[in-house]
Amino acid sequence: MDNLKDKFAQKALPLADEIKAMIKDHGDIVLGSYTLEQVYHGMKGMIGMVTETSKLDSEEGIRFRGFSIPELREKLPQGIGGENLPEGMFYLLLTGELPTEEDAREVSNAWARRSQVPKHVFDMLDSLPKLTHPMTQFSLAILAMQTESHFAAEYRKGINKKQYWEPMFEDVMNCIARLPRIAAYIYRRTYKDGVHIEPNPKLDWGANFAHMLGFDDDGMKSLMRLYLTIHVDHEGGNVSAHATHLVGSALSDAYYSLSAGMNGLAGPLHGLANQEVVRWIYDLREHYEGRLPTKEEIADYVKQTLAAGRVVPGYGHAVLRKTDPRYIAQMEFAQKNLADDELFKIVQMLYEVVPEILKSTGKIKNPWPNVDAHSGVLLIHYGLVEYDFYTVLFGVSRAIGVLTSLLWDRALGHPIERPGSVTTDWMKAQVEKA
Repeated sequence: MDNLKDKFAQKALPLADEIKAMIKDHGDIVLGSYTLEQVYHGMKGMIGMVTETSKLDSEEGIRFRGFSIPELREKLPQGIGGENLPEGMFYLLLTGELPTEEDAREVSNAWARRSQVPKHVFDMLDSLPKLTHPMTQFSLAILAMQTESHFAAEYRKGINKKQYWEPMFEDVMNCIARLPRIAAYIYRRTYKDGVHIEPNPKLDWGANFAHMLGFDDDGMKSLMRLYLTIHVDHEGGNVSAHATHLVGSALSDAYYSLSAGMNGLAGPLHGLANQEVVRWIYDLREHYEGRLPTKEEIADYVKQTLAAGRVVPGYGHAVLRKTDPRYIAQMEFAQKNLADDELFKIVQMLYEVVPEILKSTGKIKNPWPNVDAHSGVLLIHYGLVEYDFYTVLFGVSRAIGVLTSLLWDRALGHPIERPGSVTTDWMKAQVEKA
C-alpha cells in the first residue's frame, strides 16, 4: 500500500504548488456573477469550491475523473460474479488513473488488514436503544472511532503543515476499511436480534459487506458492488460532500468530518430520499389492494400525489436535466437479474408515465428519475427489506468520495472555508440601488 501512498504524493504535491502559483499570478480572474435569487436559494450553481474527484454535468451526468458511469462499467475491474469493485473506484478517485486488477486487489487487501474496529465502538452502539435510527448509530460510531485518529495525534505533536496529508491518508484508509463492519453490526443488532456475522477476509470489500449483513447470494454481492460504486461521489456541492469539506477545512480529522457529512446525508432532501421512494411505492401498491396496478392506474396515483401538494419521490434533481446515469445502471442490472420482480415492474411503469405528467405541469425543470428512484427495489428483491437502513448503505459508499476529496483538500492546503453573509435589509438596499 506504500505504492498507492507514494503515487498519491506524486500527484497531489506538485498540484498544490501549481495551484499556489496560479492563485498568485491569476487570482484576480473573474469566474462569473451571481444573483440575489441564488443567494437565497441555497447558492445553486455558484462556483465556490474545488473538488478534484468528480464533476456533475447537467446533460451528461456525473463524471468520475472525467469518466462517465457507462465508461467505468466497462473499464473498472470487476469482482467474481460481476460488477465493478468499489476498490477500483477509490483508486481512480485518489490517483486520477484507471486501476489494474492488481491495483484494486491491493486496495482490497489493505482495507482487509485495516478493518479491525475498536471494541469501545461496539460497546457504545450496544448502549443505545435498539430503535435508534440506523443513521444516528452510524454517525455516532464514526465519531467513536475518532480516538484512533492519526491526524489528531500528529497535529498535537506539532507536525509540519506540509505533511498534514500523510496522517490523513492513514485515517482515510482506516475509516473506509472499517465502515462495512460497523454498518453490518448496526444492521444485525437492530434487525437480527444482535446475531452478528464475522467478516470473511477472502472476499472483496463489497462482497464481504453483503456477507456480514447476512446475504451470501452471489446476486446480492454483485448488487452491493454496484451500489457502493455508483454512490461514491457527486461533486463537492451536495450536502454530504460539502459538509465533510466544510468541517475538514477547520483541520478537523476524517472522523469528525465524515460524521458531519453523514448527518447531512440523513436529511430527507438528500440520502434519506431512497427510503421515501420505497414508502411511496408501498403506499401505491396498498392503494390498489396489493395487486400490480396498470400503467393508467399508476398515472392516476401520480396525479393524486401531485394534487395533494406532494412530490413524487425519486424524480427530479437540482442539477441534472436528464435521466440519472446511476438510475440507468441499476435498471440494466434489474433487467438482467430480476426482470419479473413486481416492484421492478412498477418502477419501470413509473419511468414511462411520470416524466410526461411532470412535464405537463410546466413547473418542473427535471422530470426524470434520479438514483433514489431505483435502489430500494433492488435491495428488497434480495431480502434487505428494512428501508430505514438504506441510507447507511449510501453512507458507506459516499464515504469513499468525500474522504478522498478531504485527503486532496489536506494535500493541496485548502484554507478554512468562511463565506461572507449579509442581512435581508442589506439585500433590500441592493434592490433599491438596482
